[in-house]
Amino acid sequence: MADVTVTYYLEVISSWCHWAEPAWADLKARCAGRAQFDWKIALMKPGDFPVSRAQCEWYYRRSGTIMRSPYMLNPGWLEPERKGVYDAPNLVAEAGRDFGYSDDRLRLALSRAANREGRRIGDIAEAVAVASTATGLNPADLRARAESPEVRARIEASTAEFDSHRITQRPAFVLTDVIGDKAVFSGLVRAEPLAAAIEAMLADSAAYAAHAAHFGEPPPE
Repeated sequence: MADVTVTYYLEVISSWCHWAEPAWADLKARCAGRAQFDWKIALMKPGDFPVSRAQCEWYYRRSGTIMRSPYMLNPGWLEPERKGVYDAPNLVAEAGRDFGYSDDRLRLALSRAANREGRRIGDIAEAVAVASTATGLNPADLRARAESPEVRARIEASTAEFDSHRITQRPAFVLTDVIGDKAVFSGLVRAEPLAAAIEAMLADSAAYAAHAAHFGEPPPE
């Protein structure tokens, strides 16, 4: 096991998670073989979602200009009648793990379908269609797994885990190491501060290992 573990908490449709993906890919490339990386679902609350297309577009213009993006995100996924309940793409992303897709490919296909193409993946059939096209998985099998109690329980557990850190913003990155340190970044979408924290934790973990090699366990009282 790596000395440092980085856990990325996300909501598939979140625009800020979309903007954070380049940083996530950068971190994984920079620290390949030196840190362990994983993502977990942290469902947004219904009230966290925009209530109208106009409101969604306003948020997208804000985040797009902050990120200096050459494109604007697509609000076509929004269905106000859902009252902010968009569990389907998160269930499908989590279900993908049971078919060998614990990496980023399946969930990124879902994110792109919503945020770039405006596809209404709040509907489970549409989310499954996107994921199946991206992976070649059997749609019926994927849907059955996504709708299973086990997958629902996993995303509820990971959301509760996110909440236990007493943070509210996604993306969130929780860094832990073998010597018991923890660093929590909530809402940041750029790689530099995360990379600096990872390097510091790796250095401290290596220092503790060197000390242990020379002196072993502390003497008993």
